[in-house]
Amino acid sequence: MKRIVCTNEEETKNIGYKLGNLLQKGDIICLTGDLGAGKTTLTKSIALGLEVEEDVTSPTFTIINEYYGRLPVYHFDVYRIMDIDEMYDLGYEEYFYGNGVCIIEWASQIKELIPKEHLWIEIKLGNEINNREFYIEGTTKHYKNMIQELME
Repeated sequence: MKRIVCTNEEETKNIGYKLGNLLQKGDIICLTGDLGAGKTTLTKSIALGLEVEEDVTSPTFTIINEYYGRLPVYHFDVYRIMDIDEMYDLGYEEYFYGNGVCIIEWASQIKELIPKEHLWIEIKLGNEINNREFYIEGTTKHYKNMIQELME
């Protein structure tokens, strides 16, 4: 697991943008962290790196929003999922195993459904107001290479 520390919001946005540039069809990004940790901010920046021009908002009440840029982006917010069957009702497999990129906020809520190949990012608040610590783990060489590029 690699750690990246951002001391301001701009650095956080840069990490997301860079990650968005690296993503490929079928990639799964899992985000965890407390309320206000920066999951949606990071998602917005990832979407910009994927050339999404629409304003990305948190799909807390709709569970999933779809955006289109260089690749389709499927933005999940599973905070309100109380029963894993709700994910089946949404047809999550079409998204997870489709031609786009999935970004899943609160991924630990549905951990048993996450494909084996994914990038896991835990966001923690730092000591200062805009400080963030990103703990990033990739399950394959593809994701580990992405992490290496983010570290540079």
